[in-house]
Amino acid sequence: MKLRSAWLTLLVLGLTLVAVPAMAQVLYNNGPVNGTTDAWTINFGFVVSDTFPISSDSTTITGAEFAMWLVEGDTLESAQLSITSGENGGTSYFNQTVSFTQSGCSANQYEYDVCNESTVFEATLNTGTYWLNLQNGSVPSGDPVYWDQNFGGPTNHAWPQPLASENSVGTIPSESFTLMGFSSFPGKNGSPQSSTPEPSSILVLGSGILGVAAAWRLKIRR
Repeated sequence: MKLRSAWLTLLVLGLTLVAVPAMAQVLYNNGPVNGTTDAWTINFGFVVSDTFPISSDSTTITGAEFAMWLVEGDTLESAQLSITSGENGGTSYFNQTVSFTQSGCSANQYEYDVCNESTVFEATLNTGTYWLNLQNGSVPSGDPVYWDQNFGGPTNHAWPQPLASENSVGTIPSESFTLMGFSSFPGKNGSPQSSTPEPSSILVLGSGILGVAAAWRLKIRR
């Protein structure tokens, strides 16, 4: 009975592990929110672009967070988000209108609400440097939407200094944003990328546990 109970426990554990999905973590953080210096328009035909690095092949971005300046009372509903090989151009790896969830708003000295805007999407990228572009921001009032300028740069000094631009003026200081997701492989140079295993890897782990249990049972019975 004890042997059967132990085997059933291992069976349940293995099946539980199979069901566990890969968890999203911070892939890249472009520095803290500033909220008091300046911000750049992402609607009315303006496009703001920032670079970000990916240090492992088969890295999947699952969402992002941005700091936005809004006219008091406005809510950012959507914006066009693209990931490209060049500054708002080149090869396109993702280009869709995404919706946002707004939280943590606080008024700054210019009487704008500085809000955290989070969105969910999926794009799988290999090692390299990419451009993240925002445009066509939409609020019910039709007011301007501004992306917070933070002069930032990544908190991890292993990353290269980021570049940023606005389509009407050219080079500008960088903006505040965070990318979420997971990587199938550990990041390089001490990067914060997750090495969370894919569900298929966990399936192998679960199968291994069950295999050990079966072998143990056969050994005892001999």
